[in-house]
Amino acid sequence: MTDLIKKLEKYRSAARLGGGQERIDRQHQKGKLTARERIDLFIDKGSFVETDMFVKHHTTDFGLDQKQYLGDGVVTGYGMVDGRRVFIFSQDFTVFGGALSQAHAEKICKIMDHAGKVGAPVIGLNDSGGARIQEGVVSLGAYADIFLRNTLYSGVVPQLSVILGPCAGGAVYSPAITDFTIMTQGTSHMFVTGPSVVKTVTHENVTFEELGGAMTHATKSGVAHFAGENEIDSLEITRKLLSYFPSNNREDPPFVESSDPSDREAVELDSIVPDNTNKAYDMQVVIKAVVDQGEFLEVHENYARNIVVGFARIGGYSVGIVANQPAHLAGALDIDSSIKGARFVRFCDAFNIPIITFEDVPGFLPGTDQEWGGIIKNGAKLLYAYCEATVPKITIITRKAYGGAYDVMSSKHIRGDVNLAWPSAEIAVMGSRGAVEIIFRKEINEAEDQVAEEQRLVDEYRTKFANPYVAAEWGYIDDVIEPRFTRQKIVQSLQMLENKVDSNPRKKHGNIPL
Repeated sequence: MTDLIKKLEKYRSAARLGGGQERIDRQHQKGKLTARERIDLFIDKGSFVETDMFVKHHTTDFGLDQKQYLGDGVVTGYGMVDGRRVFIFSQDFTVFGGALSQAHAEKICKIMDHAGKVGAPVIGLNDSGGARIQEGVVSLGAYADIFLRNTLYSGVVPQLSVILGPCAGGAVYSPAITDFTIMTQGTSHMFVTGPSVVKTVTHENVTFEELGGAMTHATKSGVAHFAGENEIDSLEITRKLLSYFPSNNREDPPFVESSDPSDREAVELDSIVPDNTNKAYDMQVVIKAVVDQGEFLEVHENYARNIVVGFARIGGYSVGIVANQPAHLAGALDIDSSIKGARFVRFCDAFNIPIITFEDVPGFLPGTDQEWGGIIKNGAKLLYAYCEATVPKITIITRKAYGGAYDVMSSKHIRGDVNLAWPSAEIAVMGSRGAVEIIFRKEINEAEDQVAEEQRLVDEYRTKFANPYVAAEWGYIDDVIEPRFTRQKIVQSLQMLENKVDSNPRKKHGNIPL
């Protein structure tokens, strides 16, 4: 028996060494950690249980029968993050450049199936050269096996993709289906076709970083929700994200007792909205004044900045926040912000996270680029997402709520549970001057002093509609509140809605305007 145990330990040592010390050293020289080092950093100390350590590929073509490594280029297993179970896979670039084979994919699929059955998040640490070319179509089929599970378990358990190296070709579509993608500046890249193919086909010269680096995808494409400064930062972001989520769609998000008083007043909010309705202010200040300890984890911070989305706690409750940002494009909704908001709302709804909406929206962004780019169908995505959501929905109108955008931003008409307004709220079809120019065009043209008459009518219209009280008379607004009491009112609403139950008509699924 002693000899057998020694043999077992020999196998384990070989598996832990991956592609060998030389390749491990090369990985470190690139400023990258190994697959196992990443897991050790991410998982609670001592809690990781590895699975399929001894798996090997079964390919004999191209001399691969002479090149076999225990584990076959991916470390899989489960462990704890802040005391809660997660399943994890970490691709090992020291073995075949992390290339995916059938055996490699089967290991990943096995832990995904376990996660789906027990109801725990799946974390993918991606560092791979793509499909293992020597296996041909088998490796392509193996990718599809993973894509299928990404899709089947979407909305069942949270799925997070951390990109810590290359992720190219078909490999990018697994992270694209998962809930959040965290990239790493300087060392991670994502693209369907690399710079050399781009140059051959389009004659464009572009670097890896320009084409598919972390900041490219965090600012231009929106593929990356976060861009960590380094691997440690990316893993920390991922751990923090998980803290706001339930383990699966049957649970509520974790409640964390807060030392921040629920009835704390934010006096500074009473003066944050400028008297000049055309002047901007920063909605981030509003958010941080309301949430527990001012802690707000913004998602897509550098993308579509006219809308702000992210996670926080209010009175200990985990919440998703969606807010128009008047400091960027006046807070108008455009194509990118609509898609960004819709995706976030649907995630929160899938995992029972209440949605808090801070509204200051002058409407949808005008222009030929927007119309030809499909603002109609893309704006409808945000509308659809809010309409479909059955989680608690609380809306605070801070200033402008104009036109169809008023309807879209979690209005009472699309099942908003609690709709509040500040005294500065303006709820109307459009801005006062624009409305007057349409309604009273004839009267203005016939007036002796057209400028004075137009201003008189604007002031009259503003008095009637540039306030929250007409909407309140109809019950579209539940209350008009002093801004300083916003936190207190949200906590009261979350407590009231804690056991909310709502549902949609029975169906296979809806047809969101993709």
